[in-house]
Amino acid sequence: MSVSDEVVLTGGPDAAMCPARGVLEHVTSRWGVLVLGVLLGGTHRFSEVRRAIGGVSEKMLAQTLQTLERDGFVRREAHPVIPPHVDYSLTGLGEEAARRVWALAQWTGEKIPEVMAAREAYDAAKSARA
Repeated sequence: MSVSDEVVLTGGPDAAMCPARGVLEHVTSRWGVLVLGVLLGGTHRFSEVRRAIGGVSEKMLAQTLQTLERDGFVRREAHPVIPPHVDYSLTGLGEEAARRVWALAQWTGEKIPEVMAAREAYDAAKSARA
């Protein structure tokens, strides 16, 4: 399916008010990709997700998890114990999304040498023009 076919079927992610834009933003955000990637490994508690990602604030992680839960990608299971115990896992939809965005993240990591070389060539050409 091409991008133009997608536009005909759903209004496409480039259509002004398309709901797909928001969902795409959630799964491809800086923290969304990483949360989905961590949860591909199985069920985790909040602190485990935070440790695995590193560098994310509690507030941002909570917001990201809540957004992904609202979109149907993440399942939140609160256990009635003291202290509170909450587990996060992927839904079927979340696993599908996670596999797709994680594949892109892995591809990006593999291509870093090429990207860095392209940046250096661009910067050198730009400096030469200036």
